[in-house]
Amino acid sequence: METKERIEFAGLPLAVYREIAAHLRQVEGVEVSFIPQTSQQFDYNQSQIAGLWIEYAPNCGAQSQQRVQQILTYYRSCYVA
Repeated sequence: METKERIEFAGLPLAVYREIAAHLRQVEGVEVSFIPQTSQQFDYNQSQIAGLWIEYAPNCGAQSQQRVQQILTYYRSCYVA
């Protein structure tokens, strides 16, 4: 069974979302996709995307899931106030 997780960081630039996705895609059994921005109003301080979908393959082990959480924790500490 695949597990899907939605990740959002308020105000995070697209470039940083891309960096996070690149790091997460290096983890075995993990796929990442972008969630499109749905806001009708342009806001310079909002990202061009709403967040990330992280999908874990059925054979994704606990070690891979732990690595994903470590990566997300790192980015939260750097970019989330």
